[in-house]
Amino acid sequence: MIIQSDKTNRTTGSLDPARRPRLYPLPRVEFPAVLLSEERREEALSFLLERPLHTFGMTGLIRDNGLVSPRNRGTFYGYYDQRGKLEGVALIGHSTLFEARTQRSLEAFARAAQTGPDIFMLLGERTQVELFWSAYSQLSRTPSVFCSELLLEKRWPVEALETVEGLRPATLDDLGYVAPVHAALATEESGVNPLESDAEGFLQRCARRIERGRTWVWIENGELIFKADVVSDTPGVIYLEGVWVSPHHRGRHCGLRSLSQLCANLLRRTKSVCLLVNERNVSARRFYERAGFKFIATYDSVFLHSARSSEDSM
Repeated sequence: MIIQSDKTNRTTGSLDPARRPRLYPLPRVEFPAVLLSEERREEALSFLLERPLHTFGMTGLIRDNGLVSPRNRGTFYGYYDQRGKLEGVALIGHSTLFEARTQRSLEAFARAAQTGPDIFMLLGERTQVELFWSAYSQLSRTPSVFCSELLLEKRWPVEALETVEGLRPATLDDLGYVAPVHAALATEESGVNPLESDAEGFLQRCARRIERGRTWVWIENGELIFKADVVSDTPGVIYLEGVWVSPHHRGRHCGLRSLSQLCANLLRRTKSVCLLVNERNVSARRFYERAGFKFIATYDSVFLHSARSSEDSM
């Protein structure tokens, strides 16, 4: 089965040493990153919402689960300067995300990650990922897969296309349609099949997303035609992933109609819809351009295939 993925054409290797990251370098202060307790929730959200389009992942998790929850699949850290001002927030765990205003905060997060559980994936703006990886990999030299991705955004207006009457939020009865497709996308993205490495946990997470009304489908005559997942849902930004169109219905505007209609629905309650697409996936980039998405920034994702992290993918 051919999968239409947001992220394809993975690149194995090290980050390009010719890239010269610039991230407000300050004199290094050896303060450690500190665990963020639930009492820091509003402070962390306020910091992250200064750049909502780049912090949708952490903001969405905090809004959904709080700062301290096993459902975050990681631990939230903060980095404070000498005056107690927050310079960075990071989620360190299965999926590791960060928003750092200084190089020293990224280095502190990297040191915290070296002493914690294995990381499966890093995701962030290119310069921040490079700086984090430079510090993290000094002690953690794990075989990795690197992807360069483009952050795309869509705002109003949305082009009016033919209505898709069958587009709707998925129900638990649709899990058998959704889970195999989502697993195939995850495998294509990371190289690890979650139905083989962690089937029970993966199906539970798929079911929970459906229960929260975050998975959208178009199913007709027993066939899944379109699927998309809302991963992060905030008043400022909604982040989509897992956009998929049945191979039998490509080239018929089924995907374009479904995505446009979904975005119109979502933009009634948020300011923008964003997603990531692999830089090398020309067909997917053209698809999103036709749907009205605009380039915002370049991101890098890094998959670390250690023994433990491979057992717990996605």
